[in-house]
Amino acid sequence: MKNYYRIMLGRQSNLASECIAGNFIGAGFGINQDLTNLLPDNWREFNHAFRPIYQEAYPGKSKIAAGLSCGFLWTISKGIRMGDIALCPDGSGTYRVGEVVGDYFYVPGTALPHRRPVRWLVTTIARNDMSEGLKGSTGSIGTVSEITKHREEIERLLGEILPPPPDSVVEDLASFALEKHLEDFLVQNWGQTELGRDYDIYTEDGEKVGQQYPSDTGPMDILAIRKDKKELLVVELKKGRASDSVVGQVMRYMGYVAEELAEVGQSVRGIIIAQEDDNRLRRALAVAPNIAFYRFQVSFKLQKG
Repeated sequence: MKNYYRIMLGRQSNLASECIAGNFIGAGFGINQDLTNLLPDNWREFNHAFRPIYQEAYPGKSKIAAGLSCGFLWTISKGIRMGDIALCPDGSGTYRVGEVVGDYFYVPGTALPHRRPVRWLVTTIARNDMSEGLKGSTGSIGTVSEITKHREEIERLLGEILPPPPDSVVEDLASFALEKHLEDFLVQNWGQTELGRDYDIYTEDGEKVGQQYPSDTGPMDILAIRKDKKELLVVELKKGRASDSVVGQVMRYMGYVAEELAEVGQSVRGIIIAQEDDNRLRRALAVAPNIAFYRFQVSFKLQKG
């Protein structure tokens, strides 16, 4: 089954026309060597090997920035499979859609030397035609974001399948409105929250890369750093009631952060935010002192005009 990705072609899509004319997608990230025989099946192995090279090319960059960039590079070069679909903004509010039709190749001396051949479709997708959910996913920070969860909508926009029944559309929108909007609202209003007093969402070059930061067990909702830089914070959001299973999920993310991203002397904490908890969650948190629980409240009011 094919997967779908949003791929940025250069900063603010400034290399999109070159990629479209040359029938490829690509990346750079300061890794100026042919990766043909250096792309393991596991992206974590790739990160271990190339994170130091990235940090040498960009002195002062953190492990977090290096890990993110190397992960993007591996995904474009290896993780995306032949037959997968790339949605690439062209800078004018339109997404060009391309099918990946070949393996990695290297073109030295170019802005995007690490490339995959693509067959661009005639059909394009206008951002204004997307649902709020798809707009949110395609507008996320970073070079690469997987958007396979929006497969049905993308294929519908491309005219490949019939629209889903109305009931499923309402259900999907309701789920998105509560869970995804909660994340976006928290990110946008972070400075006004209790967490914002002590922590900042992780930022690189002015972009909040800490939202949906990838790990080898899935993306973290929010990765933050304490203002004194001594602690990293993993935040997991749940739209309804949180139970004990989320503790294991947060611990996996924290383990990844501790092993792969934390600098020397940095500790790692976790926070779960949900509308309700239960006894299982409280029991699990009783022996996980480095994970805290917060409740959120949704307020809805009608006012006669």
